[in-house]
Amino acid sequence: MVTPAAPQRYHRFSIAMHWLMVLLLIATATTMELRGMYPKGTPARELIKSAHYALGLAVFVLVWVRLMASLSSTTPAIEPAPPAWQSLLGHGAHAGLYVLMIGLPVLGWLALSFKGAPVYFPGGIPVPLLTSTNSNTAHWFKEVHEIGAVVGYGLVALHAAAALVHHYVLRDNTLLRMLPGKR
Repeated sequence: MVTPAAPQRYHRFSIAMHWLMVLLLIATATTMELRGMYPKGTPARELIKSAHYALGLAVFVLVWVRLMASLSSTTPAIEPAPPAWQSLLGHGAHAGLYVLMIGLPVLGWLALSFKGAPVYFPGGIPVPLLTSTNSNTAHWFKEVHEIGAVVGYGLVALHAAAALVHHYVLRDNTLLRMLPGKR
């Protein structure tokens, strides 16, 4: 009996989901950075905020799809194998990214719920409010959401830098396993 070879790369679906999430996270962050260009209450600012909420909900839904896909597929080995401490740091960073991709949308949803602000999925589908209104609690959740976003910027930067260090300095296959196309 011939044992199938271990995969050298992630499954195409996992690769596509990874890069889709990258684009969604960039778009989500960009919308909040751009909102400051417009005065409060203007239609342009409200549109950008609505886009941010919809993108955040898309991240929240797709992160679960991505988690299910990653749990049901094989992770290709890093070659040459990194030291245990690097693997531990890598797993910790990935866990942190997943916590943020789940936690930030939940925190934002809670902040908007406590504020009494409606949220819509793309296509205008309303999302139920999770709580009754309370402006002090809304402000607290908004602050925690914003702090989490800053932590997320740092963690994403660390993740990208680590991939580049693995590729250009350590010269292993870490980055190649997640790049689209044939390698």
